[in-house]
Amino acid sequence: MREEDINSKYNITIVDTDVTFKCARETHLLEGMRSLGQKGIPSGCHGGGCGICKIKILSGRNSYITKTMSRTHISEEEEKKGIVLACRVFPKGDIQLNVVGKIKRKILSGQKIWNFS
Repeated sequence: MREEDINSKYNITIVDTDVTFKCARETHLLEGMRSLGQKGIPSGCHGGGCGICKIKILSGRNSYITKTMSRTHISEEEEKKGIVLACRVFPKGDIQLNVVGKIKRKILSGQKIWNFS
């Protein structure tokens, strides 16, 4: 892999809020969302086991890779439809996404939702 590919940052857009942030190839989307402060996706375990950071990739489906996610929270069928956990997705290009699940209302209202300790 070329050095410029490793250092590339991609535009990740949360369509629900029309917010775009930059995320590096080696950084999962949830970590990249840290720069958003109040308008990102809530964080839980950061390991794909809790399901809190569920998103749906709308465009750029070939522009990311995923790591193992709990099938309790993401079925194989959902994953094929682009429904994944932000903590297990690494960009390879620009992505547009929507937030899904229980946390969507908090994101759309702009409530402070981060819990990074």
